[in-house]
Amino acid sequence: MPWFPFFHRMAARGLRLSVRGLRLFCGGLVLAGLVACSSATKDPTVNWSADRLYAEAKDEMASGNWATAIGHLQKLESRYPFGRFAQQAQIDTAYAYWKDNELGLALATLDRFQRLYPNHENLDYVLYLRGLINFNDRPSLFTQVTGEDLAERDPKAAREAFDTFKELVQRFPESRYAPDAEARLQFLLNTLAQNDTHVARFYIRRGAYMAAVNRAQQVVRSYQTAPAVEEALAQMVHSYEKLGLDTYAADARRVLAQNFPQSHYLARGYNPELRFGLPAQFVPKAASTFSLRQVFGQVLSNF
Repeated sequence: MPWFPFFHRMAARGLRLSVRGLRLFCGGLVLAGLVACSSATKDPTVNWSADRLYAEAKDEMASGNWATAIGHLQKLESRYPFGRFAQQAQIDTAYAYWKDNELGLALATLDRFQRLYPNHENLDYVLYLRGLINFNDRPSLFTQVTGEDLAERDPKAAREAFDTFKELVQRFPESRYAPDAEARLQFLLNTLAQNDTHVARFYIRRGAYMAAVNRAQQVVRSYQTAPAVEEALAQMVHSYEKLGLDTYAADARRVLAQNFPQSHYLARGYNPELRFGLPAQFVPKAASTFSLRQVFGQVLSNF
């Protein structure tokens, strides 16, 4: 018992020393951090005016330095939220995100802008930019090289692009962006139609002939001017024949012959194992060449 108070006092003293040392150590870390921060390079844009921030952002965009441009534009919007460049900065930020392959951030920026300024004077451009982002044209440029078919992808983005370009053309028919939007609409129309014929082709290969008929009928009803209608009619003929519905097959063949009298489907039938249902040399020219090359041949991107 006489030794216990002695060890207790020694332990308490050691604890106080440890706590004090810990405090001194932490204080040293904080001081070192403050010194490091004070010695770090300061933001060179701190005293920039709105005009200079915007000019510098545009210069960075012209040089393809998208991340730097986005940083300048965001600072411009936060520092001068009511200035004359604030609204344009949001649009330019969306464009820079798009060019930097940040498609989700680009669309989110446009969503915010349209909520805040639903009647903005540049809304036609905002719609056009939204359509371009969903159009996803840059990856599609490789389809002619790789053989990848845009119509065989998930059509969600294509449908959103179609709806956006359609809204642009209907609301702003005199817009400078309307002609390009119309060209892209025609491309997207056939892309969506070909997506349905691609699905119908898949159903035929699986023996789901009624499902194939339904999907092909959707093409004929919804995309009457699309070149893919020819294949859809051939799919209907093939599927009805497999189902033993000869009357329906004959009707579909008659419609195919009336609208596409030179169709190779009439003489060769439909082979679901082949792309477009025909050997490559017999694929309808409209189906094989109606592509981004046609769109970009008419109007190159304004950017």
